Amino acid sequence: MLNIIPLPMKVELRSGKFLLSPETEIHADNANLWNADYLRSILSPSTGFLFRGSTDKPSIGIKGISLRLNTSLTWLGEEGYRLDVQPEAVMLDAATTTGIFYGIQSIRQMLPAEVESRQKVNTEWYLPCAVIEDQPRFRWRGHMLDEGRHFQGKETVKRTLDLMALQKLNVFHWHLTEDQGWRIEIKRYPLLTKVGSQRAGSAKSWLSKKHDGIPHGGFYSQQDIREIVAYAAERHITVVPEIEMPGHSVAALASYPELSCTGGPFEVSPRFGIMQDIYCAGKEATFTFLQNVIDEVLELFPSPFIHIGGDEAPKARWKECPLCQQRIKDEGLKDEEALQVYFVNRMVDYITQRGRRVIGWSEILHEGLTESAIVQFWVGRPKKYSDALHSQPGREIINSFCVSTYLDYNYKLISLQRAYRFEPVFRNLGSEETTRILGLESPLWTEWVRDRDKLDHQTYPRLTAFAETGWTPKENKNFKAFSHRLVVFLKRLDQLEVRYAPLSELEPG
Repeated sequence: MLNIIPLPMKVELRSGKFLLSPETEIHADNANLWNADYLRSILSPSTGFLFRGSTDKPSIGIKGISLRLNTSLTWLGEEGYRLDVQPEAVMLDAATTTGIFYGIQSIRQMLPAEVESRQKVNTEWYLPCAVIEDQPRFRWRGHMLDEGRHFQGKETVKRTLDLMALQKLNVFHWHLTEDQGWRIEIKRYPLLTKVGSQRAGSAKSWLSKKHDGIPHGGFYSQQDIREIVAYAAERHITVVPEIEMPGHSVAALASYPELSCTGGPFEVSPRFGIMQDIYCAGKEATFTFLQNVIDEVLELFPSPFIHIGGDEAPKARWKECPLCQQRIKDEGLKDEEALQVYFVNRMVDYITQRGRRVIGWSEILHEGLTESAIVQFWVGRPKKYSDALHSQPGREIINSFCVSTYLDYNYKLISLQRAYRFEPVFRNLGSEETTRILGLESPLWTEWVRDRDKLDHQTYPRLTAFAETGWTPKENKNFKAFSHRLVVFLKRLDQLEVRYAPLSELEPG
């Protein structure tokens, strides 16, 4: 058995091994020069070998490790690969450089865990002989990090991207704005970071009205964001930014109170939970502001997708606001829920005209929602969302059902086994409807995640379980077999200094 997570689609073990030595070379065609350098950056520190190689197009029979594009492998899709390990040669082929990158992750995991060390380790370095043909089950294999509640910082984000790449995850959903903090520089609106990125303290518990009095803040400059987006792209990860609207917007309202229904004043919230104050839907200034923000976001993020939140938006202020009520009357809307659909559709139209697609949380799915908007399911009855797939041919869904995927929940609520057994596809869907479930995503909300140790504890190893669900064919999944492979994978995390939850916490309570 190969200790690879996520488990590949097809593995054929053979006798023998390929031994790495100071003479081992890495060859790559021109398209894969970066992949070759990336592979060297993984192998060289721990082995001490240089892994020189030619830039000539690798051919069958050449000794060493060869990375090659192969158009005959288009049947494996854009992310699939074929890896053939023989005693004298390792041949990694794929139709795209993305497939080669994921094949490198498998090579990485076929080696001893000490390969992750950043210093030389004296051991025998070899790959077991095998043929792997592999491709992912889902095209959306995501992980979300909330930085509105607690700012984590650039190095933690890069580390998160590195660990995602190891597990063949391909979407980093970056939650950048909240009631408790605005974390992205918008040059047209400097108060968003001058005021909105700082709060006086953090709540001690959900119900407490008091906070700890310890100021908390931070934001990413536009240069920081460009650096992180480029870093992610090198690891074949799409960064999807989330700019919350109309709710979870108190940090923005503290910066620009005229965008609210009441006019404020407001403070960046030290409390967690759902706030009553949201953007005013009756003011054209609100839409002008949000469109200007989105314009700068689109310049920073080449992602085909922009997330606009849409969850947990109380309507109390809209019910009392003359301008919101006038908007309902002028647009012929039924009520405040229909006003939110109007709000969302305006932003969908604006973003769609600029060549991107909108994602929003469960609460955006109401009658009249533009079909091109992708719904990220996190709460409610699954039947409502499967019915939407039946009745709306253009609807697509990402499954993040909170009772199975939320990493901020403790291990008694979501054990490792429960995480592993999560099935993203709703019941009773036809084959065409199934393809409109893009995949899964595991969010980490950070109300109580104040540092990297807590982040690691909540995330691992459950994210590893979700990574296997996102990649491995359903019929090949087996929790017992996964648990055996996980023991080896945890040694790899040890080398990477990931402070995952102890084994005593991982079983059901």
